[in-house]
Amino acid sequence: MTAVAVESAVAEAISQIPDPEVPVISIADLGILRSVEVDEPARCVVVTITPTYSGCPAMEAIASRISFEARALGYAADVRTQLSPAWTTDWMTDEGKAALERFGIAPPGPAPAGESRGPVALTLSRHVVACPRCGSTDTTEIAHFGSTACKALRRCNACLEPFDEFKAI
Repeated sequence: MTAVAVESAVAEAISQIPDPEVPVISIADLGILRSVEVDEPARCVVVTITPTYSGCPAMEAIASRISFEARALGYAADVRTQLSPAWTTDWMTDEGKAALERFGIAPPGPAPAGESRGPVALTLSRHVVACPRCGSTDTTEIAHFGSTACKALRRCNACLEPFDEFKAI
C-alpha cells in the first residue's frame, strides 16, 4: 500500500468518528478535525483537532476514540489540540448540518461575525430558527443552554414540539 493510500485510509477511519455529545455528526462534519498526518516509519498518526469551545468536555473522549481507531489500524496516535483559529459553526459541512436537521436538531446559521475573531455586533433583529420537524419559523427559545453548551432548547409554536438548536458560534 502506498503512503498516500495509507494516509487516506487512516484519515477516512478517523473522520468517521462520531461526536460523543451529538453522535449523528462525525468529527469531520462538525469541523473539529483539522488534519491527519501519517508518519509511516514511526507507525504514528498525528491528528489535530479544535474544540468547539474552551473546556469542551467531549475533547478527551474524542482524543481517546482517535487513539483507539489508530491502534486498530496498527498505529500509535499523537492527538494535538489547536486553539487558534477558534472553531466556528461555519466549519461544519452541509452534510453535517443536514444530519443534525434529520435528527431533529436545528442546524446553525452563519456565525454572527462571519468568523470567530473579535467582538460580535449586537442587533435588534429577531433570531429566526426553523423547527426541524415541521419547518415553521414560529419558535421560542426556552433555555439558552440545552443538553450541551453549544445547543439551546427551543419550542415550536406551530407543532408544539421541543427541539434543540445548535447555536451559531
